[in-house]
Amino acid sequence: MTIFSRTPRSRRVALSLALGLMVAACSPLKTFDALVPKDSEGQRVASGVAYGGDTRQTLDIYAPRQVVAGSKPVVVFFYGGSWNSGTRAGYAFVGRALAAQGFVTVIPDYRLVPGVRYPAFVEDGAAAVRWTKGHIGQFGGDPGRIVLMGHSAGAYIAAMLAADDRWLGADRSAVRGLVGLAGPYDFAPFDVDVSRAAFGAWPRPEETQPVHWAGTGDPPALLLVGGDDKTVLPRNSEALAAKLRAGGVPVTLRSYPKLGHVGLILAVSRPFRGRAPVVTDVANFVRQVSR
Repeated sequence: MTIFSRTPRSRRVALSLALGLMVAACSPLKTFDALVPKDSEGQRVASGVAYGGDTRQTLDIYAPRQVVAGSKPVVVFFYGGSWNSGTRAGYAFVGRALAAQGFVTVIPDYRLVPGVRYPAFVEDGAAAVRWTKGHIGQFGGDPGRIVLMGHSAGAYIAAMLAADDRWLGADRSAVRGLVGLAGPYDFAPFDVDVSRAAFGAWPRPEETQPVHWAGTGDPPALLLVGGDDKTVLPRNSEALAAKLRAGGVPVTLRSYPKLGHVGLILAVSRPFRGRAPVVTDVANFVRQVSR
């Protein structure tokens, strides 16, 4: 039995083609998301909600389909794309997967390079979290139990918000945990075009790095990496884990064999969930820190 066995053949073919193009070109996941089967227990309950004045400052909200009494833990998920690409429309499979686990899930867009540079995308992340804290109760979420999560460049944004209180200030007290998937946390000096474009103009490179800020008082972290990731090397997560542990912060660092950079986020989707227990590990962590 293959991982596509319950998917109609025509969709399997289209999904395979979309996946091949996406991996080869590092393109956004919008086509993949449109084709991939999703968790029926989660649903999108709001779309295109503004958290700021720019057209990119909007978010979608997902929630469990089953109505359960009491407020639910909240996950704010930031997608990747080298800080220069991506759209929340490509990540419904993530929103519905997390909602199916019992979490109210927020997926924001944020402004991108070259229209902006650091720290604009971090500022947008902070604004989205503040909006969530102020409004998520209307959607069944608990504003005092927020977990920040991201993949790749999105994991960078989540880590900066969790570790550096310049962005959230007093609102950081609502952040119960950090989930980072293949995040770049320790990548200065900027020696590739992507990092130079996003961060090269900042006069103090160390200030742009999550490892510079991480330490005592930060929320617990779950850091997940693909053992075969050649795009964002696992040493980034290892460095962040070491810095957090030195400050007495609980950290779980987990590597999944034979998964690359894109494969790690694809493992959240139903067809690829058998490759690694990413959803289970994330859900267990969110429940633990949200008690």
